[in-house]
Amino acid sequence: MEEGAGRRVSRGMLPLLALHAVNEYYRLPWKPPVTAGLIAANTLIYLRPSFLHSLIPSIHHVWFNPHLILKHRDLKRFFLSPFYHVGESHLAYNMLSLLWKGIQLETSMGSAEFASMVVALVGMSQGITLLLAKSLLLFFDYERPFYSEYAVGFSGVLFAMKVVLNSQSDNYSIVHGLIVPARYAAWAELILVQMFVPGVSFLGHLGGILAGILYLKLKGANSGSNPLTAIIRNLSHVLSWPLRFVRNLFLFRQRRISGRGYVNGSETGRTVSVFWRCQACTYDNSGWLSACEMCGTSRSGNARYSHDLPLDELRRRRVERYG
Repeated sequence: MEEGAGRRVSRGMLPLLALHAVNEYYRLPWKPPVTAGLIAANTLIYLRPSFLHSLIPSIHHVWFNPHLILKHRDLKRFFLSPFYHVGESHLAYNMLSLLWKGIQLETSMGSAEFASMVVALVGMSQGITLLLAKSLLLFFDYERPFYSEYAVGFSGVLFAMKVVLNSQSDNYSIVHGLIVPARYAAWAELILVQMFVPGVSFLGHLGGILAGILYLKLKGANSGSNPLTAIIRNLSHVLSWPLRFVRNLFLFRQRRISGRGYVNGSETGRTVSVFWRCQACTYDNSGWLSACEMCGTSRSGNARYSHDLPLDELRRRRVERYG
């Protein structure tokens, strides 16, 4: 999260962010869709294009402010503030971090579980930050800077994702030039960022770390399946049905050839009852034929011509067949 009063001057970092993201995705054999969607959503909210301008609230209406959230029960500030950023450098830094962490987590746990984890981490990190701010006010009378600060940004969720990513790692990680055990990297980054980066939200980052720890505890205590994961998986299955239908239709048309048969056709599904494969040359013939169009072998396996046709002759007939 980052405090501020308005947008910074553009530094031209978004094209570099886009180029880096496209390059990373191009190299991946499987493209994590949820990570790409989160990066796109954060970027679109920051750019506020004209066709979304009336739908996206202004940043001044979504600042995370504990006082306003509790006083007016403003859930808009609670849920939307992580997806807003005050400048290009703020957005680019968070999205590059999301790209690196999201690819690893989504690839290892799957898109549905990763999406459910992000939803849970957003709610828990915001809730813990709000609880911390209120507790400091009640027990220590700390209204400033924590209870009345204004903050936005995805970094609280990123701190939580860092905890989850490094929870089982015994390796070491480099945090701003310091080598620390990976499982303590989030704590080291919390201290270093607070020391050297002005205007960051300490409670927002701390709430993210505690949310990551709480998520791991709850996940370890719950041996059954996550109901939120099942809901997201079923919803994505329904929404992707038109795309799967078009893709299967396109692949079906690609397999067809001119003539009355398939080459290397499938023997499963409806193909079994419509086509039969020659035992001599493996050519798939129409079910209406009793002999192979390619080599003359009968459907029962008896050749109309010689059963021991030379390979060159079979090739010549195949070439002749397709002109």
